[in-house]
Amino acid sequence: MELFIYIERGGIIVNILIFMNIIGITIMLWKSFVFFITNQNINTVANEIISELKLTQNYELAQIKSSIALKVNNIEVGLNTIKIIASLSPLIGLLGTVIGILNSFDSISHLGLGDPTVFSSGISIALITTVAGLIVAIPHYIGYNYFIGSLDKMEIKLEKVVLDKIQ
Repeated sequence: MELFIYIERGGIIVNILIFMNIIGITIMLWKSFVFFITNQNINTVANEIISELKLTQNYELAQIKSSIALKVNNIEVGLNTIKIIASLSPLIGLLGTVIGILNSFDSISHLGLGDPTVFSSGISIALITTVAGLIVAIPHYIGYNYFIGSLDKMEIKLEKVVLDKIQ
């Protein structure tokens, strides 16, 4: 299959990007499940927060918001990894681009410009790693932004449910 040829030609850079992609997609699937379950059980989560507040006998708005923020922060765990993958993968792809171009110039300096195939493999590596970096970055960037938006909505909804139950 042609895909495996591209992966092989991309070398270690593409393998690193594939590894990062596997980690990121796994986290995004896990977070999708966590977000779905939390949204389905928003009343249960609100009751947990209210129970914690009853232990402290403190119903100040600041304390309520702090408890909700802590709960949301626990749900947010893992999203920074997605953001890091979205940020780093284009840079790693760019590193592969620089390595590929460097290989091309090394080939040209050793063998001259008489045969274009001398430097074409380096250019090929450069393009493959650039594409791979972008292929990894784009879905992670979209996923991260989607999850952050969902988390903001969940926090607002949770705050409303908790305040409605307390008052």
